[in-house]
Amino acid sequence: MKIFSNLLTAPAKPKPRPVKKKQRRGIEIKSEREIEIMRQSCKIVATVLKEISQIVKPGMTTADLDAYAEKRIREMGAIPSFKGYHGFPASICACINNEVVHGIPNKKKVIRVGDVLKVDTGAYYQEFHGDSCITIGVVEVAPEAAKLIRVAEEAMYKGIEQVKAGAYLLDIAGAIQYHIEANNFCVVEEFTGHGVGRNLHEEPAVFNFRTKNLPNVKLRAGMTLAIEPIVNAGSRFTKILADRWTAVTIDNSLSAQFEHTVLVTDTGYEILTDRS
Repeated sequence: MKIFSNLLTAPAKPKPRPVKKKQRRGIEIKSEREIEIMRQSCKIVATVLKEISQIVKPGMTTADLDAYAEKRIREMGAIPSFKGYHGFPASICACINNEVVHGIPNKKKVIRVGDVLKVDTGAYYQEFHGDSCITIGVVEVAPEAAKLIRVAEEAMYKGIEQVKAGAYLLDIAGAIQYHIEANNFCVVEEFTGHGVGRNLHEEPAVFNFRTKNLPNVKLRAGMTLAIEPIVNAGSRFTKILADRWTAVTIDNSLSAQFEHTVLVTDTGYEILTDRS
């Protein structure tokens, strides 16, 4: 799940919420025990997304995918991270074509041949979250859409390849931005990646473009980051729909997104939500 670049929370709805523990502040370094738990929460997320990529077909609705994801997350002993988060009503974010992030699943939203479908989900297992997103080209997509999906995924991995203790957040951002712009697409700047662990959204914000707006954090072993570029085929600008969640491209162009939860190690990285 994405976050706004100037916040560390998703947009809130005015719904009453149960009292929860106060969110910790600052960048958390996970212990070996905590990392092992996160491996399990992330494995659940990876399993669900892999299964969704295999079962999705034209005629299904995004509500069908949401019901499947919630069922599987709970079967594996976890709780959907997104459901109820600041009032979000579902277990996945499901976005089609020009929808960018935070799409609410709907039984009337039918998946069709050629759609660019984004599915983002999280699992809360033994007090730790995993978070990941995939983009699926439904059956057969147009060449430009296929390129957009490919470049978005490549950009994510270009960023991940920069991860190791001693590197900096802007190393990740620069690699992502360069690859996207070299392919004549745009980085969405309103939303960023984030730290993840005990909380779904933790510090630091993980930008996908170079900026001086926040400190250029030095990475340390034990940090866990959700690296998640969003790539638009047209304008980088977005707008929020009346549901107060769904972001769409301002020019109706296509959008693609990929996300992995990544562990920083002394020598590099471990992709905790690896679907292979």
